[in-house]
Amino acid sequence: MAVLNKIRQRSLFLILIIALALFSFVLADLFKNSDALTSKSQNIVATINGKDITREDFLQKVENAQRQAGPNATSTQVMNRIWDQEVRQAVMETQFEELGISVEKDQMRDILKTSFATNPQFLNEAGLFDENKLNEFIANLKDISPQPGFFGGQPITYSDWVNYEKQLASNTLNQNYFNLVKAGLNGTLAEGELEHKLQGNKVDIKYIQIPYSTIADSTIAVTKSDISSYINKNKKKYEVEASRDIRYVEFKEVATVEDENAIKADLETYLNGRFVDETGRKDTIIAFSKVKNNADYINLIAGSLEKFNDRFVYKSSLPTAHADTIFGMNVDEVYGPYKDAGNFKLTKVIGFKKIADSVQSSHIIVPFIGSRAATAETTTTKDQAKKIVDSLLPLVKNSKTKFNEVANEINTDGTKGKDGSIGWIRYSTFNPASFDPDFADFLFENESGEVDAVLTQFGYHIIRIDDKKAVDNAIKIGTISRKIEPSEATINKVFRDASNFEIKVANNDFEATATESNYTIRPINGIKALDENITGIGSQRPIVRWTFEDESEAGDIKRFNIPDGYAIAQLVAKHEEGLMAIEDASATALPAIRKEKKAQIIKDRISATTLEDLAAAENTTARSASALTMKTPTISGAGREPLVVGAAFGLAEGKTSKPIAGENGVYMIEVTKVTPAVELDNYQASANRVAQQKTNAVNTKVYDALKAAADIEDNRVATQVQ
Repeated sequence: MAVLNKIRQRSLFLILIIALALFSFVLADLFKNSDALTSKSQNIVATINGKDITREDFLQKVENAQRQAGPNATSTQVMNRIWDQEVRQAVMETQFEELGISVEKDQMRDILKTSFATNPQFLNEAGLFDENKLNEFIANLKDISPQPGFFGGQPITYSDWVNYEKQLASNTLNQNYFNLVKAGLNGTLAEGELEHKLQGNKVDIKYIQIPYSTIADSTIAVTKSDISSYINKNKKKYEVEASRDIRYVEFKEVATVEDENAIKADLETYLNGRFVDETGRKDTIIAFSKVKNNADYINLIAGSLEKFNDRFVYKSSLPTAHADTIFGMNVDEVYGPYKDAGNFKLTKVIGFKKIADSVQSSHIIVPFIGSRAATAETTTTKDQAKKIVDSLLPLVKNSKTKFNEVANEINTDGTKGKDGSIGWIRYSTFNPASFDPDFADFLFENESGEVDAVLTQFGYHIIRIDDKKAVDNAIKIGTISRKIEPSEATINKVFRDASNFEIKVANNDFEATATESNYTIRPINGIKALDENITGIGSQRPIVRWTFEDESEAGDIKRFNIPDGYAIAQLVAKHEEGLMAIEDASATALPAIRKEKKAQIIKDRISATTLEDLAAAENTTARSASALTMKTPTISGAGREPLVVGAAFGLAEGKTSKPIAGENGVYMIEVTKVTPAVELDNYQASANRVAQQKTNAVNTKVYDALKAAADIEDNRVATQVQ
């Protein structure tokens, strides 16, 4: 209870000072050195609640994350993700330290035991978790450090293991903290009663709505002073980060019709064959349909982008638009040239075969030193492993019982204790790049019940095919592929066009010059300093960085290399941090101001005090709405109107309101019936629902509240643009 009281009483105020600095050429497009920065900030990426995050530590985390994310994640995305992680960790660690929450040795032991309760590497002969095996594994990692050991067939160092334990501890601390917060939440009977009444209290009304649309926008004068006043009254709504507006013209290197025709002509040479070229030189190319060695022809002679795949595939794997045609051809027939996925292709049918899509199998594995399944304890050589398998094969080949016994005894992977069962593997979905081809060949080339020894990169196996199903026709094809890309002449023309436009706009109006040449101008507004993508041309950090450089001014023009071409960009406007400019705020401020002015005009002209008099004055009729609730303040025929519904609950039955300015018009309402919620003997059920609602919000809202209450000074932008 003391901890819970501390959570309730303590302030959520946290301090977060950020000073990001140049940390790698990989992130050179994000950060640049600044003379204004202190020497400390050059070595400290951030100071969060008094704790420094060093440049070296941050860089290491970014580099590790970049390796894990692979080429699909940009340096900006990775950096921002690591930044978010560091902020969250700092905010939460402050909570843990102030509350005295920690993960001690005994608790970590229990966490590891839970995590590895079924891991075969740490189970004893009885199939139970053996803590001694885990301790030996960790001790061995420490002894051989920095060399890696193996865990589940994958290399792991002692440093990796320490980081893994830290992550487990962090996850546990977060869970413990949120559980404590949840334990301190409840729904009181008073809250339960309120919840019940918000849902159960109902009113019926008659109302007259005078829509704002009855007054034309053109009749409402809105001055800059009005907009400025509205912005100042609604500062939170109009506070903005620094941003930039640009416009650009794209010069894209794309293949012309002539380029495509040249690519098709090249492929037709392989389709038809060639014996003498146009100059009379003998340069024999055998027609694709007559080739016997398809792999060499496709990969070497034709130099195809799509390499020969000596594997049968189902019809569903063929290009959708051309699958019926290809699957309906005869062996050695060639189809094309046809267009598919940005390429022109020629496809030859090499063969057909019936293949089971799903195969269930089991194996006995004997790893050897150097194989992928070897662990630190593996001492068997390759020759010794083969002798073991050769001696076991006659014993298990015709006995399922013996096979299962041996697999359970000697297997070192996840099939131990499961009779060596690998389960079902689907031919149409397995990835040849991540599945051993020799193992796959045995499964899909042999019949159900077959048992034999197979050598793979993981070791020697005795594989048993237990079952097969979903047999269907498959096809083997060979495809010569050429990327549809611009010729050198086209590329040179695009370069000249971009250069000429860049020269012209240097001394002329950007829009007029582009229009004169029939170029499309693309405006991009509201670019933030840490943005990465520019609509239409993707990831373009150089453009974003240029717009935020101090020396860049509105009107400046610059050429940028983009994927497959160039962009000539103009910096249109620079918007500094603070309140939005009147011109930029007008789009949202004008409708709101007009609504306020229309509401006042309508209210000023209303003198009626009854619905009948107002209906006569406005030449309209009263409408009815029944069973209105505070929980869902929507009026049938008028839409969502929380102020109007709220006013209805403030009136006694039979009473009429004054004019009310709502979301969609000005209203006058008369309460025709009040139906109180049914009185309950006990509101505990409603209180429980309130408590559950609070609990459900903890995981998302608590951290957001802690972060919002923190004092965060983010210097990434300042570091970048200097």
